[in-house]
Amino acid sequence: MAPKLPIYLDNHATTRVDPRVLEIMLPYFAEQYGNAASRQHIFGQRAEEAVDRARTQIADLIGAEARTIVFTSGATESSNLALKGVAAAYRKKGDHLISVATEHNAVLDPLRRLERDGFRVTILPVDRFGRVTPEQVEAAITERTVLVSVMAANNEIGTLQPVRDIGRLCKRRGVLFHTDAVQAAGKIPLDVDDMGIDLLSLSAHKMYGPKGVGALYVRRREPHVRLEPLIDGGGHERGLRSGTLPVPNIVGFGAACDFCRQEMAEEAERLTALRERLRAGVQDQLEDTALHGHPTERLPGNLNLGFAYVDSGALMTRMRDVAVSSGSACTSASVEPSHVLKAIGVPDELAHGSIRYGLGRFTTPDEVDYAVEETVRAVQVLRAISPAFALHRGAMV
Repeated sequence: MAPKLPIYLDNHATTRVDPRVLEIMLPYFAEQYGNAASRQHIFGQRAEEAVDRARTQIADLIGAEARTIVFTSGATESSNLALKGVAAAYRKKGDHLISVATEHNAVLDPLRRLERDGFRVTILPVDRFGRVTPEQVEAAITERTVLVSVMAANNEIGTLQPVRDIGRLCKRRGVLFHTDAVQAAGKIPLDVDDMGIDLLSLSAHKMYGPKGVGALYVRRREPHVRLEPLIDGGGHERGLRSGTLPVPNIVGFGAACDFCRQEMAEEAERLTALRERLRAGVQDQLEDTALHGHPTERLPGNLNLGFAYVDSGALMTRMRDVAVSSGSACTSASVEPSHVLKAIGVPDELAHGSIRYGLGRFTTPDEVDYAVEETVRAVQVLRAISPAFALHRGAMV
């Protein structure tokens, strides 16, 4: 059966709000509209109860206690609060932070800011699959190290990092450990105690919840993590993040986490099968393609393919009815390869021809088959008019 067009395969950028989540959110816009900080009356009390329930649902997804969840505007703010908050609070103890070359800019840019403010930052390289080893992290730790930040799953190539091993190492060395779990949460199991995680960034809109709300897990015992807040005001969220809580969004965030927790195992199996159907369908029909990221230790719904002799911008234009994203980041003046693809050693010409497919909860087998057809057709058309590909074929003959 032909799928309804256009097809959305960009679920790493954002996800559709699950209709079940939306239904749970709706009463908090017009019926239960109280301010969760206005505890003097029933409207505020009901809002506070809804927030507390969501806090518990979010904590349950990562094996945490409800009181450790701090609400933010999204994962970028969460990671800024984690990195800058720890740096400021522990400056007398140390001034050194460690991270990885393939991190999201929501981590790398705050670290650059901290460097400008006088902190020392070590950025570790990765292997060709995008992984860093615990041994690399341990070798980089000094007596002045206060924080290690390693993402759980990469947003571009889907590679999973050995978070448990790194977290446990940090525990042994007495160093705080932060992970950007934006892409991983709700897709793979996470447990902050088992993995030795002290701070963890989350975003609702990556797991079928609303945009505009995120959370930071902050460990409160063994150790009790101290943070300097980024935002001062009314003392909300135990003084760590002032501002009126967006109750409808928080309710949706909690519901989204609850559905993910219940359905994760079955959904991961389904998405892995669809991902492999997409990969095989494309690579069996097209030569000179490359899989970016780890072949098995990767997110269930992530597929990043590089197509030689093709420009990703032109490819996406040809695939008009399939929403995917490019492996290259464009600026107004130039097109530079993705820092993630550069970090894993992908040549510029292949990086410029890379496409990220993000499969999700609402992706169907018919949509995957259509994406295969469109990808193969578009690549063949572009290669037919590519002088570089013609030279390549001529050299092969």
